[in-house]
Amino acid sequence: MQVDNPWDAFADDQLGLMDHLGIREFFYMGYCIGGCFAGKLLQRAPNRVVAAVFCQSVGHRPENPTVMYRHSKENWVPDFMKGRPDVSVETIEKYLHNLYAVQPDFLYSVSRDFIRNCRTPMLVLPDDVPGHPLQTSIDVASLAPNAEITVYPWKEPEELRQRTIDRVRRFLQAHIPMRAAAQ
Repeated sequence: MQVDNPWDAFADDQLGLMDHLGIREFFYMGYCIGGCFAGKLLQRAPNRVVAAVFCQSVGHRPENPTVMYRHSKENWVPDFMKGRPDVSVETIEKYLHNLYAVQPDFLYSVSRDFIRNCRTPMLVLPDDVPGHPLQTSIDVASLAPNAEITVYPWKEPEELRQRTIDRVRRFLQAHIPMRAAAQ
């Protein structure tokens, strides 16, 4: 468990997998915590991530700043500790602190300035539950120069959900690199 800089560790793992598979450029679609992963991948590998979809991204909620820390402790930590009794409570608390409290604004993994200057095309599918603040999605879409956002809510009725899925497909198809499209 990479405790000191978990966002970079996630990016290293994901980029390592792409390297292992021989994939140079790729799309990235991240749900929930995957929005923070997307931000870090865009920062760490700007020439490799062709386009990114931020779906129901987690983010900092000023009126409930510890929601992600609490959610993690209540939902995955108990099972994790059963399977990994060698990892101390102190290590887990440091890990959660480094995920959600080191940069208590926005996406947790990257700054607003980074998103403001990121040229990678992005599509944002917002949500608004305690861990997925609507404002985070609005901020990503508003700041990023090549971002689009879907309607909210987009999951119901079924017809709207299907239109949103089609929009994601069209977005990704529109950003296939020319050399890949020619093959």
